[in-house]
Amino acid sequence: MKDSNKLLESLHPLERKIWPLIKQDETFEILQKKSGLQDIEVLRAVQWLENKGLLKISHEPKEIVSLGELGKEILNKGLPEKKFLESLHGVTPASKIKLTQQELNVCIGLLKRNDAIKIIPGKELSFEITDKGKELLSGKWPVESFLKKLPIELRSLSKEDKETYGQLKQRGNLTITETKKDISVTLTDLGKSLQKVKLSGKEVIESLTPNMLADGSWKNKDFRRYDLKAQVPVIYPGKRHFVAQSLRYIKKIWLELGFTEMTGTMVQTAFWDLDSLFVPQDHPARAMQDTFYLKEPKYGQLPSLSKKVKAVHENGADTGSTGWQETWDEKIAKELLLRTHTTVLSAQTIAKLKQSDLPVKLFAVGKVYRNEAMDWKHLFEFEQVEGIVVDPNANFKHLKGYLTEFYQKMGFTKVRMRPSHFPYTEPSVEVDVYNPVKKQWVELGGAGIFRPEVTKTLLGIDVPVLAWGQGMGRIISEYYSIKDIRDLNSNDLEQIRNMKEWMQGCLQ
Repeated sequence: MKDSNKLLESLHPLERKIWPLIKQDETFEILQKKSGLQDIEVLRAVQWLENKGLLKISHEPKEIVSLGELGKEILNKGLPEKKFLESLHGVTPASKIKLTQQELNVCIGLLKRNDAIKIIPGKELSFEITDKGKELLSGKWPVESFLKKLPIELRSLSKEDKETYGQLKQRGNLTITETKKDISVTLTDLGKSLQKVKLSGKEVIESLTPNMLADGSWKNKDFRRYDLKAQVPVIYPGKRHFVAQSLRYIKKIWLELGFTEMTGTMVQTAFWDLDSLFVPQDHPARAMQDTFYLKEPKYGQLPSLSKKVKAVHENGADTGSTGWQETWDEKIAKELLLRTHTTVLSAQTIAKLKQSDLPVKLFAVGKVYRNEAMDWKHLFEFEQVEGIVVDPNANFKHLKGYLTEFYQKMGFTKVRMRPSHFPYTEPSVEVDVYNPVKKQWVELGGAGIFRPEVTKTLLGIDVPVLAWGQGMGRIISEYYSIKDIRDLNSNDLEQIRNMKEWMQGCLQ
C-alpha cells in the first residue's frame, strides 16, 4: 500500500483530475465531458496513466457518415427534387421551373425513376405530376430526413437509411464517410486496487521556483513525487543526415592519407567530361540514354588544349598511339552536359599541374548524373568517390594499396581487383569487396592507370597517374541495412531519426 501511495503521489495534475472519474470502463468523450478538460489534455492524462500500468487504452474504428458541402447546401436551400415537384401545377414547361440545368437533369432522373412525374412531349419539354408524386409531396422525404440525422455511425443505419445512403453516394458529395476511432479506457488490476485509495486533497506543488526559495514559501509544502520509471516522450536531437555523415567520413579518410580535395561544377562540356579522357566520340556513353545534355545553353567554350586532344583522337599525335582514326568533331566536344563522373575533375586538375608540382595526391566526392531508369539498385543521380595519384614513381601496387586501405577503413577487410576495360586507363580493373553479411563479393567501382593519350596530352609528360572512381551508395548501403538504393534519398522522417551513426570499421 505504501508503494501504491507513492504512485498516486506522482500523478500529474491532469491525471489527478481524470483518475477519480474512471470507475471501470469509460469512453474518451465521457471523460472529457466530466472533467471539463480539452481533448489533448484528456488524451495526455490517460496515456500517462497507461504508462503507469493503471489502465489500458483501446481504439475501436468506426465509420461516421456526415454532411458534405453539397449536403449542407441542400439542407439550407431545400431538396431540388422537392422544389421541382412543388413547382408543378398541371402541365408545366421546363423553362418555368427555377432550377439550374444540372439540378434539373438530376431531378428528372430521380423523379422519373420513382414514377413521380410524367414527361409531356411537345415543342417545349413539359412535366406533369403523377398521383405517386402527389403522395410523395404529402409525406416525408427520405433523403431530407436522412440528411437531418447526420452525423451518424454507419453501422447504426436502419435498412431504409442504408438504401437512402446508397442512393446519395451516387449524387456527388451530399455525404462524406470518415473513419474515426472510439477511444475507451479500462482499469487494470493495479488500477482497480488503487481506486480504493483516496487521493490526498492537499495542494501539490509541481516545481520549485527561485521565488519560493527566496521567500521560504516552499517549507511545509507537498511536492509531486516524480516517477523515474515512467515513460517519457522521445526527443530527437538535431543531427546530420546519415548520407552526409558518410560523406564527411569518406573525405576524412582521404585527407588523413595525405590527399587534397578537388572541386568543380556539375555542368561541363563533353570535351572535359569525355574527349579529354580519350573517350571516342562514337562511344555509347555519349548517347542520350547514358548522358543528360543541356538544351539551353547547348554549347560551351573549348580551351586551347582542344587542338592537342583533336590530334590524339585522330592519329595519336606523339603519344605512341594511332588514336581512333576518325575525324574529331569540335561541335560534339562543345556540347554541355551534367557530368557523368567525377573523373572530369581529375582531367581539369591534371591540365593545370606543372612538373614542379609533382608528386600530388587528389580526391573528390561529388554528385554525378546518368540518364538511367531508376530502380532498387540504380539512380540517375548519385555520389562518386574519385581519386588520382600523379607520381613518377607510382605503380599498380600503390593503386591496390590505396584502395585496400580505403575499403578497410570503410569496414571491408577483403578487397580484390579483376581485369576490366575503360577507354582512359590501361591497365584497368574492377574493384570488388567481400560482404561479410551477404557472404559474397560485390563490385563497387573501377580503377586503373591513365593511358598516355590522357596523361601526355593533359600534363605534357608521360607520368603514371593512378585513378579510381567508386560508387558511394553501394559502399554504405550494407551498413545502413538499405536494400533499395533509392532509400538513400528518402524523406522518411522516421528512417532519418532512427538511423544509426556512422562508425569506423562498420562491417567488421
